[in-house]
Amino acid sequence: MTSSREDRGTLIRGGHVLTSGPAGAIADAAVRVVGDRIHAVGPWSELRSRFPRDAIRGGERDIVTPGFVNTHGHFSEGLITGIAERYTLWEWVDALIAPVAPHLDQEMAYVGTLLAGAQMLRTGITLANDMFVCDPPGDRPVTTGVVRALDELGLRGVVSLGAGDRRPTANLVTLVREHEALAEAASASQRCRFRVGVVSVGAQSPELFAESMRLAERATAGIHIHLQEIREEVTQARIELGVSPIEHCARTGMFEHPTIAAHCVWVDDQDQELLAAHDVGVAHNPVSNMILASGICPVPALRRRGIAVGIGVDGPASNDRQDMLEAIKTSVLLQRVRALQATALSAAEALTMATVEGARALGLDAELGSLEVGKAADLVVFDGDSAALANIHDPYQAVVYCAGPREVKEVMVAGQVVMDRGAVLGIDEAETVARSRPLARRLVDRAGLHRLSGLVRTPTAD
Repeated sequence: MTSSREDRGTLIRGGHVLTSGPAGAIADAAVRVVGDRIHAVGPWSELRSRFPRDAIRGGERDIVTPGFVNTHGHFSEGLITGIAERYTLWEWVDALIAPVAPHLDQEMAYVGTLLAGAQMLRTGITLANDMFVCDPPGDRPVTTGVVRALDELGLRGVVSLGAGDRRPTANLVTLVREHEALAEAASASQRCRFRVGVVSVGAQSPELFAESMRLAERATAGIHIHLQEIREEVTQARIELGVSPIEHCARTGMFEHPTIAAHCVWVDDQDQELLAAHDVGVAHNPVSNMILASGICPVPALRRRGIAVGIGVDGPASNDRQDMLEAIKTSVLLQRVRALQATALSAAEALTMATVEGARALGLDAELGSLEVGKAADLVVFDGDSAALANIHDPYQAVVYCAGPREVKEVMVAGQVVMDRGAVLGIDEAETVARSRPLARRLVDRAGLHRLSGLVRTPTAD
């Protein structure tokens, strides 16, 4: 007599199952899900014979992959997409992010996360590593809205506050309170966990930097930081501190905590050695690096040193689409242009970066990132009956080069279907869109963004 565990499950079938694990790619296969875990992975005929009572999802021509791990982003930008294209990073921060940061509130955080998260689900993201950049007022937490939205969407989140106190509207006391409120909200969530956010070395006073390290120690939390995104950041640190930002982080003990570093574009050999020696994960953000003219991360060189490099879509104001498939494809193309070699990065390597390697960059690869028995049932089904995937000659190239949001048929997180044939199941998307519009207008008005080219002032009720 079989156990109830074997009696009731769901088989997700695919003409190709790309496991991102030791089994590699399996043709005409299935993933068996029981509860929130993967119970079996193997040939379709074998699993169907073993578990004839299971429900069936997917199809014989579909492609099944692990859920994508978005290793870097900013839900704080959810209401300010498509603004300020003419600026490079430092100019862009001053022109857009700094004016917006004091005016973000909990409702804006909540609705902006719903908007960005819905886009993420449609491109196969099942986990988002977020850094919410704001100057909290202190009377009511802002970032807890992110956790509430992620829970409603069914998305996993690694959440952090992008704390910096070099702006006149920010101060250490309210930033620490916001960290603590976010940590408490994440601990009460089933799918979110907390990290300490550091915008960058240069964005924090020595006092806040030291407090960030103490907070990571107290909370036994990892750290999420921007590191060496642009040349000016490195130059500033060498002038003020005498070392690169990466060397400063190593010397001050930051890397004693699990750390994921966004960008790492302007890194020399010594910087790369320090990242490897301290097992620092890297979040590569190719689209935002191109939009903001920041440069090209040396992805192959980092990976050759054993550094885990994941892929991030970055923020809705610096990408601006929250499209993981676009970011995966661009990761490959950008390395090929940089090296002028078609072998610089392959589709299979990019898919690994978007799944299990991204999970490893966050220290979560024992739990998710690949389709293996015992891991979380986070997966994506691509529609093999769509025009773009009508003829699959190489499933890795089909996903990376051919597929777009329309080909994402189904997304499952922790064994629950959260996106089905374009419909995000956890929210009323039309209501969310309507709710976002007055909030976005209010934010633009309060931040004074009408001075930026292309913006038309729209009166608001308040």
